[in-house]
Amino acid sequence: MVMERMVVHKAKDFIVKRSIRFGEKTFIKKQDASNFITDLADAVLFITRVIKETFSRHFEFKEFLHQCYQIGYMTLPLISITGAIIGLVLTIQTRPVLVNFGAETLLPGMIAVSLIREMGPVITALICAGKISSGMGAELGSMKVTEQIDAMEVSSTNPMRFLVVPRVLAATLMIPLLILYADTLGIFGSWLGANIKGDVSFILFFSQAFSHIDYMDFLPAFIKSFFFGAVIGLVGCYKGYNAGRGTESVGIAANSAVVLASLLVLITDMIAVQITDMIN
Repeated sequence: MVMERMVVHKAKDFIVKRSIRFGEKTFIKKQDASNFITDLADAVLFITRVIKETFSRHFEFKEFLHQCYQIGYMTLPLISITGAIIGLVLTIQTRPVLVNFGAETLLPGMIAVSLIREMGPVITALICAGKISSGMGAELGSMKVTEQIDAMEVSSTNPMRFLVVPRVLAATLMIPLLILYADTLGIFGSWLGANIKGDVSFILFFSQAFSHIDYMDFLPAFIKSFFFGAVIGLVGCYKGYNAGRGTESVGIAANSAVVLASLLVLITDMIAVQITDMIN
């Protein structure tokens, strides 16, 4: 009888413990699902406010020009090096294969098409996500931690209109221009790579490159670059604007802005490619 009671008691304890663990796991999953839905709703409301403030009467044009300078001009050295290296590496890797097939004359056109359609926009957008989105997240996050945003609200200054809208619009406008700049330098880097083991004139290389570029090669890539810029600007501002109160929140905002912006850039590119393929 004693043994049976001990077995029954242990079985009851085991069942109770398992039930408690199951309940805790269920509660955590429900809490995670609730947090995801809350974050998604906050993001939708944030985007709605940005769109609303964009078309308001009092547009901060000076701050917009300042952000265009910060995002565009200050990013040129990084984009210059990145674009030239992309074209140079693609040429060095591709040229031996084309030589084996006797198709070396197709090199300029192939590099130009691959750069303009995919490689240039995506890699440039990822570089901008790492530099621009993290900068926005850190800057707005530090302003949130030091209560500067709260002070602007108390002084009847709309922080959404002054801080967020100029940054989002500047990123949306300047990143496509940076992508065009990177594409141009990529083709120039390809010409340098072709001349490492060959002798191709600058004019001949560029004429062959642009002769293979079609209208539908350039237009979809140029249009999706605006979406890349909008995604990078919105994610950086959202993460920084909604940062926590602690000092560690600045690093979390900058880090999460880079990760989420890079992921959304790739998702946006996948959707754009699918739409372009259906149109063609």
